[in-house]
Amino acid sequence: MDEVLLRSLTPSVLTILVRRGADFAAAEDAVQDALVEAVRVWPDDPPRDPKGWLVTVAWRKFLDATRADTARRRREDVVEDEPVPGPVSGTDDTLQLYFLCAHPSLTPSSAVALTLRAVGGLTTRQIAQAYLVPEATMAQRISRAKRTVSDVRFDQPGDVATVLRVLYLVFNEGYSGDVDLAAEAIRLTRQLAAAIDHPEVAGLLALMLLHHARRAARTAADGSLVPLASQDRALWDTRLIAEGVEILQAALARDRLGEFQAQAAIAALHADAPTAGETDWPQIVEWYDELVRLTGSPIVRLNRAVAVGEADGPRAGLAALAELDDTLPRYAAVAAHLHERDGDLALAARLYADAAERAADPAERDHLTRQAARLSRSS
Repeated sequence: MDEVLLRSLTPSVLTILVRRGADFAAAEDAVQDALVEAVRVWPDDPPRDPKGWLVTVAWRKFLDATRADTARRRREDVVEDEPVPGPVSGTDDTLQLYFLCAHPSLTPSSAVALTLRAVGGLTTRQIAQAYLVPEATMAQRISRAKRTVSDVRFDQPGDVATVLRVLYLVFNEGYSGDVDLAAEAIRLTRQLAAAIDHPEVAGLLALMLLHHARRAARTAADGSLVPLASQDRALWDTRLIAEGVEILQAALARDRLGEFQAQAAIAALHADAPTAGETDWPQIVEWYDELVRLTGSPIVRLNRAVAVGEADGPRAGLAALAELDDTLPRYAAVAAHLHERDGDLALAARLYADAAERAADPAERDHLTRQAARLSRSS
């Protein structure tokens, strides 16, 4: 059974059902039923036309469910005739499905869940496991999301920026359970890049590849975090780095700069440095200036303060940090890093301890606690 093939066909099968008149919620349920049937049947009797087989079975599932529901009997005027099984159109409406699943009426968490289910082809159990919530909770979330978008016209223009943010949220979840969400986000973004010619889509794909290339070096054997400056760069995936840089260069050449391209440029500069000490920090600061201009984000300004501290010295970084709200996430951790570089180890230790108390991620909390203990012993 080729699970990758099944998941790659899911969005196009779903869009065909919607185009034929099925509402989104009913179509998505029918496609999931067809996938279950494929898992049961295909190992012993693989179809010659997998997509056509899925469309035929999903359409039958939809018709059966519709006819069984007397409250929806009037829909049979639209879907009375079952198409003859056979080859299906090669038209791919996956892009519209991305837009639908990232509809602005959905919360970010619901948009992510619906994208993973409808576009990614993941089961509710897999999504629930990845997000560490009960399956019933995730089922309710997905059900509400499907109801929310069921009345949305499928041919309405979508917002590429919203789709990209949803995919970036998926990527940042990383790995949990039996689903590698970082790899899944890359797969879906590749799919989106094939469907739409947009420099920011390319920028996001490049960013994902460049970050993913460092994955093997991010944690030590005991599971503890390894900061970027301390990572073993021999563990970085040079193939992914080369691909990410190539995609980024092509996007930047179009002179339509966006925030994901700018973030990818920063990641590329880190990847290009043979050692941490050879990092081109002044150029990274310039890219952060572009990001600030594009987004105005306080988190971007916080990261810029770190880069300024590396390019112009810790006191310049602290001056940039002083302009920001000290309640920002990771503010205390950045302040601790800059004060340590400035030689105030006692203050840095207290700030690391404070940052550890505020950290939500257990691995980050453990790392910050270790930093505080290390400096407490030194001061």
